Amino acid sequence: MATMTRAPHLVLIGPMGAGKSALGRRLAQARGLPFVDLDREIERRAGADIPAIFAHEGEAGFRRREREALVDALAGPTCVLATGGGAILDAGSRARIRERGFVVHLDIDIDQQLARLARDRSRPLIAGDDREAVLRRLAVERAPLYAEVADLVFATGSGDPADAAARLAQRLDTLWPPRSPPSDPSADPT
Repeated sequence: MATMTRAPHLVLIGPMGAGKSALGRRLAQARGLPFVDLDREIERRAGADIPAIFAHEGEAGFRRREREALVDALAGPTCVLATGGGAILDAGSRARIRERGFVVHLDIDIDQQLARLARDRSRPLIAGDDREAVLRRLAVERAPLYAEVADLVFATGSGDPADAAARLAQRLDTLWPPRSPPSDPSADPT
């Protein structure tokens, strides 16, 4: 379990389609914190969407941009951060995530991923014909990396994102209370 001595970011990791962005937005709003969707931040910085970045720079170029955006987000003020599914591929990124946040692995099974991603054509890694095979391969490659950094595993399952966010928020109430900065004992309150 995480210790509260680490930086206070709440970092959501997990495979594509697990609900990192949907749950992250709700958790941030409920806690009165900024929400950072790492994929949207990468797109904002690049001035292009992720498929265009992949087309022009390949996965290696995208991953470089992802590492840079992650470093900046984790160096900033307390936030709820939704990473992309592959943000944990880089050992340095995994170390930063562990060091700077309470990490929740949003877990989902392949059938639920396929259902959630059925109409989504914006993800370059599953742009081919056999989405199921790709998702299974990614799950095998990435599951140990998610486990390496996770403080909490939360099954998003089927159902309403609002319900899942409420259930996760309840679990986090005892595990991840964002704390106020320590007061300066030398400060004069008058």
